[in-house]
Amino acid sequence: MSALATNAGVLGGKVKKPGKRGRKPAKIDLKAKLERSRQSARECRARKKLRYQYLEELVSSRERAICALREELEMYKQWCMAMDQGKIPSEIRALLTGEEQSKAQQTSNKQNKGVKIEANGKNS
Repeated sequence: MSALATNAGVLGGKVKKPGKRGRKPAKIDLKAKLERSRQSARECRARKKLRYQYLEELVSSRERAICALREELEMYKQWCMAMDQGKIPSEIRALLTGEEQSKAQQTSNKQNKGVKIEANGKNS
């Protein structure tokens, strides 16, 4: 039993003391510690303020996007109701004629390119 007691209490010739492990806290100047604590608290409050500003801006931008989408949805609902009554809204008519014009332009551009390629092929 004495061998166990000596092994548990002595390690490499040094007597272990029960209690906390690790380094002993150095004697720190109390005023310096308080000043560091105050500075840390100021920085924490500044970070918190920035975080809240960012979140508020994010929320307001999302709210604006939601309002814009609701207006767009309402417009589409009105268009659908008009088409159910057999009327074609002028906006849709403009979109359709714009698409037809762009298709006609694309077709004419393709035909013009074909003519240019044939002309270039004959010159070679």
